[in-house]
Amino acid sequence: MRVLLTEDNADLLLAVSTSLRGAGLAVDTAADLPAADLALTVNSYDCAVFDRMLPAGDALEFVEDRRRAGWPVPVLFLTARAAPADVVTGLGVGDDYLVKPFEMAELVGRVLSLCRRAPSPSAPTVLRCGDLELDPGRHEVRRAGALLTLTRIEFAVLELLMRYQPRPVERRVLLRQVWDEQVDPSSNVLEVQIRQLRRKLRVPPMIHTARGTGYWIEPA
Repeated sequence: MRVLLTEDNADLLLAVSTSLRGAGLAVDTAADLPAADLALTVNSYDCAVFDRMLPAGDALEFVEDRRRAGWPVPVLFLTARAAPADVVTGLGVGDDYLVKPFEMAELVGRVLSLCRRAPSPSAPTVLRCGDLELDPGRHEVRRAGALLTLTRIEFAVLELLMRYQPRPVERRVLLRQVWDEQVDPSSNVLEVQIRQLRRKLRVPPMIHTARGTGYWIEPA
């Protein structure tokens, strides 16, 4: 089960994510709403945990907008806003509401409960870019009908580029989403994977470098 945790307090973010991982959950973290929005665009989650008051605004409004668009993932608001009216409003948009300070064991239990309530995912959509096809469900990539052999990391990098097309994906985003927030930003692991992907995808080339930014993919 996979959880998105959005919290702008770095110490709390680390403490909560560590506890959730200790309970056997995969956890992606975001420090603000734009980062959370990107994570939700490229990943599927069984539960999302949001602090309410974040640098870019109130997460309640962010979740409310997504709800109107049909987003079904269970949400727990983790916040210092403890007034009865805030709790009622939060429960009208989210699925659970926990006030800070809180007991970590209670938070973990509530998140696990919400994960079990998550809707069954529909069949993953096959992603296409020109003659390139990526099937997340079967974990297959084909170009011009020919099956390609990719490593798990290569597949993850390519999937993110294809989900984000035609926009470039920043290097830091690729590192955080494919590896994790602990990766050394000066590491060349991403560049190595991009070189290998370009070789395996063959010519004409599809993956391009946005200098000083990251990479993007477009039909050949």
